[in-house]
Amino acid sequence: MPLKLYNTLTRKKEIFRPIKDKQVGIYGCGPTVYWYQHIGNLRRYIFEDLLIRTLLFNGYNVKHLINVTDVGHLTSDADEGEDKVEKAAKKEGKTAKQVTHYYFNEFKKDLEKLNFIMPNKWLWATEHIKEQIELVKVLEKKGFTYQTKDGIYFNTSKLKDYGKLANLNFKGLQKGKRVKFGEKKNKTDFALWKFSVKPDVRQQEWNSPWGVGFPGWHIECSTMSSKYLGKHFDIHTGGIDHIQIHHTNEIAQSESAFGKKPWVNYWMHSGHLRLKKGKMSKSAGSILRLEDLEKKGYSPMNFRYLVLSVHYRKPLIFSFENLKSAKNSWQSLKNIILEIKDDKKINKNYLKEFEEAINDDLNTPKALQVLWKLVRDKKAKGKYLTIKKMDEVLRLDLLKPTKGRYIFNLNLQDKTSISDKIKEEIKISDEVEKLLKERKIAREKKDWKKADELRDKIRKLGYQINDTEKGVEIKRK
Repeated sequence: MPLKLYNTLTRKKEIFRPIKDKQVGIYGCGPTVYWYQHIGNLRRYIFEDLLIRTLLFNGYNVKHLINVTDVGHLTSDADEGEDKVEKAAKKEGKTAKQVTHYYFNEFKKDLEKLNFIMPNKWLWATEHIKEQIELVKVLEKKGFTYQTKDGIYFNTSKLKDYGKLANLNFKGLQKGKRVKFGEKKNKTDFALWKFSVKPDVRQQEWNSPWGVGFPGWHIECSTMSSKYLGKHFDIHTGGIDHIQIHHTNEIAQSESAFGKKPWVNYWMHSGHLRLKKGKMSKSAGSILRLEDLEKKGYSPMNFRYLVLSVHYRKPLIFSFENLKSAKNSWQSLKNIILEIKDDKKINKNYLKEFEEAINDDLNTPKALQVLWKLVRDKKAKGKYLTIKKMDEVLRLDLLKPTKGRYIFNLNLQDKTSISDKIKEEIKISDEVEKLLKERKIAREKKDWKKADELRDKIRKLGYQINDTEKGVEIKRK
């Protein structure tokens, strides 16, 4: 089945056709590193990871780049307010570089926990100032810019198709509202270069042909993507909140500078993750991080399973009830798969069904249904290798033993009742297995005193055990 992707630009699913055969260039809008990334942000990167893995699954070679915004992102999308990084540096009493690198490293730790395939290159805005200035000069030479007291702006009225990505009514925006927008000629005009109010007041500012200052937020992405992927590339990703302003302005300045339409063939955006009370917001100072979920007993794979259970373009309503359900589903799936033996075969029918789901605009809810159908099919052959192939896309660690924790049932008639996989991972000795069996007999006889004594012996040998409805849970202390 051909790979179909939903293109925000055309508002429909399209068969994916790369510019170069079997070669795909992808640019993803990355974090502004002034604070921690919350689980809503992380949903967007799980989507991007899924896209990369699906392309690899289909045999494509992928060149994947993500930017890191460490300057120029102001507190207002209207090119007003403080620079978010400068504001954080003042608040924390640190240098801008200390702030950006700390929060970037924390972000990377979360991505690693979520099995995210790191990009070929992280592109830092401050490392590409010269190139950004050069691109503004190109736009200036072509007549798309003008200067105000606070910076160099892009004149959106020069473009007939401005706002096409977001389906904006440009004339309506210009005439429909009477608003004050300073020296800007049009409400939708945006900053390419901002002047420092006073030189040396900011930590991050540079000389330019127009004066000391710093780049606007949007220009970095056009500059860095074109430098590493060319002036026409395959896929640009981001969150749904990027569509109306950031990505709209990227298209305007890039197509004006490069003279190429479309600049990017496929635009892909993930939906919001929302709490029941509304959108999670860093500006409000109240967010949920991945480590907050971990502190409550949920693993990164529990969260990844929850994200994959909803199509990437749909809103995901987060609650701990939903996360608990995802945790139970993921653990049940793992417990079943743990006992599947490798028969060195691939089940082509199930793999084809999985491919049809994942190639239909990354339909992970349906792909998970196919996976569950396979593991529950008692007659199916080739389960192990087929699950392994599916998990190359889902990346839920389905075949990886849960480190230090298993749930199993003891069969007193079977000397090998604890599977070899469990014994190998937990390193259960014959002595511990014997004590576990003795304890099971004591519990069946309702000899609770002896059962507790045996539990204590097992604890002294370095193991923690709990009795659950599904069986005995064991993990190393």
